[in-house]
Amino acid sequence: MSKKNGNVRAKVIKGQSTVRKSDTTQNIKASENSFSEWLTPDVSLTGLEEMVQHSTILPQCINAYKSNIAGFGIGVRYKEDVTDTEKLENEFKRLQEIIDCLTFECDTKEVFENIVASRETYGIAYLEVIRNAVGEVVEISFIENVPSIEKSRQQGDFIDVQYNYNGKMINRKKQFCRYRQRVNLKTVYFKEFGDTRIMNKDTGDYVTENIPPEMQANEILEFRLGSKPYGEVRWIGQTLGIDGSRKAESLNNNYFENGRHTPLAIILNGGTLTNDSFEKLETYMNDIKGEAGQHSFLLLEAENNSNKVDFTEESKPDIKLQSLADILQHDELFQDYLDNNRKKVQSAFRLPDLYVGYTSDFNRATAQTSMEVTEEQVFQTERQSLAWIINNILLACYNFEHVEAYFKEPDISNPDDLYKMLTVCSNAGGLTPNKAKEIIYNLFGEVSDDFDGDWGNIPLAYLKHTASQTSIEKSDNGCNDEIVSVMKSIRSMLRKMSKGG
Repeated sequence: MSKKNGNVRAKVIKGQSTVRKSDTTQNIKASENSFSEWLTPDVSLTGLEEMVQHSTILPQCINAYKSNIAGFGIGVRYKEDVTDTEKLENEFKRLQEIIDCLTFECDTKEVFENIVASRETYGIAYLEVIRNAVGEVVEISFIENVPSIEKSRQQGDFIDVQYNYNGKMINRKKQFCRYRQRVNLKTVYFKEFGDTRIMNKDTGDYVTENIPPEMQANEILEFRLGSKPYGEVRWIGQTLGIDGSRKAESLNNNYFENGRHTPLAIILNGGTLTNDSFEKLETYMNDIKGEAGQHSFLLLEAENNSNKVDFTEESKPDIKLQSLADILQHDELFQDYLDNNRKKVQSAFRLPDLYVGYTSDFNRATAQTSMEVTEEQVFQTERQSLAWIINNILLACYNFEHVEAYFKEPDISNPDDLYKMLTVCSNAGGLTPNKAKEIIYNLFGEVSDDFDGDWGNIPLAYLKHTASQTSIEKSDNGCNDEIVSVMKSIRSMLRKMSKGG
């Protein structure tokens, strides 16, 4: 900037370099708290497994999640309502074939059932993924021994990863971690799903040269609850109640081994039982069961334990039978405590009594409401989350455009409510034959095709009105001829009657 003769002149100088923004994440993740490469779980995974095994309510809750989230099977459907073509049908069959062939050890849905059960037990579940020579996912294997898996921090260089979004490839940069499984003295390494680098499964090192396929590490796809490296079980806040319930059950069970079982005490004052009476009493207590003990009586004889040979009023022995039934444990202890802990665990899973086998105090209305609320608030969201992982992560390499996988769900619709809704809709003129056919086919679990012709999309009320108008017009057109014919017949009969015929 220069100043001359009272005028100010400025000059802008542009830089040659361009301003760029970082294309990688820079936040400090939870895994950075560890100073070691391999992360350690916050809680013992083996301890969580033992708590589930000894709990009286956790297995029911986990099985309810397992059966209702993935237990109804995996289906294939079109993303949008489109007209079937040969290309779409081939894509539909291709996805169905891939899902069916992901494992031959069991039904594919059973693999995801095990994933759900493992995730609810440990907070995390692992799936080993195997690809073919062209990089397509062709096989999956569920890893049962979850506590044997360790994972490392995300470290190393950022790798370019491509994502398919509606047919458009989007590039992102991502850091990957490594996994290892140690059982006894054997160690096997895995790489994170999506990592395109080659890893040696025996050493865990990334290699640049080609190595035999049997030496290359497979990928692990993890299913995790929460944001912690090893996940977090949803019932972690109920561990004290679960452990307390186990101890209460152990105390009740210990009563049968070490509890007081003496229902009667025989008290003698001023004397002692004779040997013969003691043997009779012992035999009586052993043989009191069954019909042999009915209508029998017990005779006890006592002798004075003093040296006097005569019985005076002061020296007569006194025998008393004292009942001890009042101090016996009549029923299990801590019933309210156990019931409250059970309800707390169910609340952590957001499950009503109907799903865990406690079916008291319910009717059809309350059961229907419980099923509807649980489906909407719990199971449907979990199914959508798992289906998203299958479509957008596990099978993203196939780039399907028009079809997707989904988890089937039960039909919990109320027939009475459905009948009322269809009746109101039909009377209002909003129900078409194609829609009515679709609803009834869905109730039977079948796929329906529309009727041929445009009349299938016309509301039923309008069709009935048109049909009635047509019938009325036909009756009006032929009404005069029929009346004339009847009147002629009546006139001929009246003439015959007047002539005495």
